[in-house]
Amino acid sequence: MFSVTVRDHLMVAHSFRGAVFGPAQRLHGATFIVDATFRRPELDADDIVVDIGLATRELGAVVGELNYRNLDDEPAFAGTNTSTEALAKVVADRLADRVHAGSLGEGARELAGITVTLHESHIAWASYERTL
Repeated sequence: MFSVTVRDHLMVAHSFRGAVFGPAQRLHGATFIVDATFRRPELDADDIVVDIGLATRELGAVVGELNYRNLDDEPAFAGTNTSTEALAKVVADRLADRVHAGSLGEGARELAGITVTLHESHIAWASYERTL
């Protein structure tokens, strides 16, 4: 399996519901490094997995929809704990929508999957992997 990863970053404010989150139940900020990995079993006709420039642009667009937002105020997240895991899924699903819409080029329609990893710090991160 071949893969290409592009990176961006995301800064949000949010809070959590549930005693398991301790002090994070209060409003707090979070900064994530966001890695999006695109996979396919064979390279396309241009011998690439995906156009890195298009992948970078589309990841930036998805992150831009969330960046500098208080996620508690976003209707899309009503009733959801915006954990690192949940946010990784949101980013992956939004990227998948862009792949299907052709925003990453026609060759990207043959991608097999996407993995999005959100790094909370140098010692903790979470990922969501999905097929396309």
